[in-house]
Amino acid sequence: MKNLITLIIITLITTTSNDVMAQKAKKVETIIIKTSTQCGMCKTRIEKAMAYEKGVLSSSLDVDKAELTVKYKLAKTTPEKIRAAISKVGYDADDIKADPKAYDALPGCCKLGGMNH
Repeated sequence: MKNLITLIIITLITTTSNDVMAQKAKKVETIIIKTSTQCGMCKTRIEKAMAYEKGVLSSSLDVDKAELTVKYKLAKTTPEKIRAAISKVGYDADDIKADPKAYDALPGCCKLGGMNH
C-alpha cells in the first residue's frame, strides 16, 4: 500500500511538472520592429536571416511600412537578440543601427540614400 501511494505521488508530481514545463515552452510572443528596408531584396534577406535565428517561429516584412513582424518563443530568444540579428544583416532595427560592415556589403538598392551608417 505504501508503494502504491508513493507511486501515485511521484506520478502526480511528474505529470504536473511536465505540464508546467510544456506551458512555459509554448509561450510565444509577437513583436513588430521598425527597419531600414527599401525593397524586395531587403525582405528576402531579412526573412531568410530570421529563419535561421534560434527561437524565431515566423517573420514577415512589410516593405512599404518598413516593419518586420516576428513571432518567437520566449524561452528561446528575446527582442534584443532579434534586433541584433537584423543589425548583423545590415539593417537598422528600431533604435539599433545596422552593423557598418554588413550595411556596406548590401546592394545599392538596399541602402538608404544619404543616411550615415
